[in-house]
Amino acid sequence: MALSFLRTSVIARHVKKQFYQSTRNAGYVVLIPEIGEDGDQNLLLTETGLPEFNAITIEKCIAAVSKQSLEYENGVGQIEQSAFNSKNAFNDVFKPLEKLDSQLELTWGVAKTLYLGNSSLMPTKSYIQIHERAHKARCTKFHSVPIFKAAVDEKNRMKKLTDEEQRLLDKYILEGKLNGLDIKGIKKDRLNTNLAALQKERQTFREKVNVATKVFTSTIDNSQFMREFPASLAKAMSVNNDASKGPWKVSLQPHIYEPFMQYCPDRDLRWNAWQAQIQRCSGYGNKDLETSTNLEKIRSLRHEQAQILGFDTFVDMSMETKMAGSMENVTNILESLLEFARPMQDVELEVLQQFAQERGFDDKLELWDIPYWQRKQKWSLYNFDENKIREYFPLPKIINSLFNLCSTLFKIEIVERPNVHTWHKDVKFYDVFDESSNNPIAGFYLDPYARVDEKIRVYDDAGWHISMRNKCTSAGTQPLSALIFNFQAPTEGVPSLLTFTDVRHLFNRFGHSLRHLLTKANYSEVAGLSNVEWDAAEVCGQVMVHWLYDPHTIQAVSGHYKTQEPLPEEIVKHLRNVRRHMSGYHLSKELYLSRLDFELHSTKKFWRDIVRELWPKYHTLPFDKFDSHPLSFTKIFSEEWGAAYYCHLWSKMIAADIYSAFEEARQGNEDILAVGKRYKDTFLAYGGSCHPSEVFRRFRGRDPSPQALIHDLGLSKKIVILEE
Repeated sequence: MALSFLRTSVIARHVKKQFYQSTRNAGYVVLIPEIGEDGDQNLLLTETGLPEFNAITIEKCIAAVSKQSLEYENGVGQIEQSAFNSKNAFNDVFKPLEKLDSQLELTWGVAKTLYLGNSSLMPTKSYIQIHERAHKARCTKFHSVPIFKAAVDEKNRMKKLTDEEQRLLDKYILEGKLNGLDIKGIKKDRLNTNLAALQKERQTFREKVNVATKVFTSTIDNSQFMREFPASLAKAMSVNNDASKGPWKVSLQPHIYEPFMQYCPDRDLRWNAWQAQIQRCSGYGNKDLETSTNLEKIRSLRHEQAQILGFDTFVDMSMETKMAGSMENVTNILESLLEFARPMQDVELEVLQQFAQERGFDDKLELWDIPYWQRKQKWSLYNFDENKIREYFPLPKIINSLFNLCSTLFKIEIVERPNVHTWHKDVKFYDVFDESSNNPIAGFYLDPYARVDEKIRVYDDAGWHISMRNKCTSAGTQPLSALIFNFQAPTEGVPSLLTFTDVRHLFNRFGHSLRHLLTKANYSEVAGLSNVEWDAAEVCGQVMVHWLYDPHTIQAVSGHYKTQEPLPEEIVKHLRNVRRHMSGYHLSKELYLSRLDFELHSTKKFWRDIVRELWPKYHTLPFDKFDSHPLSFTKIFSEEWGAAYYCHLWSKMIAADIYSAFEEARQGNEDILAVGKRYKDTFLAYGGSCHPSEVFRRFRGRDPSPQALIHDLGLSKKIVILEE
């Protein structure tokens, strides 16, 4: 498989992870990519056109996908015949492909939804079987030479095309090029050999890191070291599954390691865990788990892959599917952000050092000290504890306020539809109405509560959005999706109470779903979330999160579940400060990892030489000579973020710039509702049917700027203070 994974044809990742605070052994977790996957249809439908979940079984899902996948492949074969000498590829090729897609889409979407919403109904092994079969079928059109040539010929006819038609043709052409459809003979054989070797090396890298992560354990017998730990963390670490009883075990699993570093008061214990973390797969310990060789092979194979396909480097190939367009554009933005973040990091660490010394810390702060003292400083400055403000965030109030906000900004109405078949009694279904229509334009399921024995949960997940069915004019289908979370379930007399992080997750996923639900595109292949470049994929979710830092919005969203009183003003003021706390330090770290990813995939220097060269530019604290963090950097070497790690930061920058238009309207003469309409008519309506750079220009009237993100993180204000 070529670089299709960078945008649309994403193979499911079988990631072996420890589930967060779950005693259930659920085996492999398959993280479902959302960018550009379209999928399946025509399963067990009710008269309303929605899935009849009550009657769906694993066997029926597998049988339906097997049948529909075979029909899909046969259908592609028939369309290939029509592609030869076609004078109108849209009528002869692409519209028939759209109808073909719609037949497979819903079945696949239902299987995804059941897997994440009730894995007892759809176990991992069964879902993997369904996913792989459907994915294999759907890939056939992107590996088809006749369809690829039909797209090229149609584009060369010099006909006047709409943005959407242009994007559709560009997608098929780019997918074909990245799959090597325009190369033949020895080159083609080399590419196939290369991709097979690359897949093997990535798998080996992942397996070694997984094993190395599990190898380290450290035992704590002294309960004094556990006095600051939250009960949930102490329980998860306890050998006896009892927060108050030891011994307690430290591990490198993220749901243990990360909070352990924040709460452990003993510096030696922190250092021990940190050393184990940064030395994973380094060869300083178990030579069998060393990944340096695998890392260099992956780099070499990716470079060869890019050159076979006609690109100078793997980064250049990756940029073909990104909004930024080139490594130069990205690095220019990263450098401008670093100009603010790096000097601020120096100040933040100096202030943190003073804070620690005032509380009896006599040494110089090191990297393993930062999480602990940062948490202490945040508590001292803002007295902020997420668990203590849960009572102000009852889920029914939040959902109602979120829907009202969307109704005001985007002129839509979200109405619960009763008596809809779902996979659990807690699940609700909502219709989405637009002001211009009396009929629903889309619909979604909402499954909010954690169910330990049914739902898969991975550490630090932000909930799941599943695109069950895309909008398609040819097939007459409307968007359908599912939102699945793991929020605290209600108890007798007490509704579900969310932390502020939970509220952020809800707003993020819902903002993300709006791009799918409110799309105006006609072709499912470029509608909604499909065909959106990776560095723009998270934008709409991030924009919605920004509203939580608007005092009026957070006051409307919050309300004590007993008294209905909104969140106290002092806490509202502190929310933005909490988000900005040590923002220079954290931004510098993300900028470093983004640049490291680029250098690893655009140069031939040895990985350790690259690290040593980059480190002092981005970090105030010195580099530890045993630090081998790239050797466990699974995001870029075994997952799909190679030469794309910067995408998360880019999306944040774009989102901050978009939201600043609402802030400017609030302060100036423009109606904020006019900005909401413009946002709906651009980012939410176009989806992947228009290049995100052009979408941004149509919304903002200019190209993106990092200034809004700098302001959002409080860096511009801090720098002014420093200069004074």
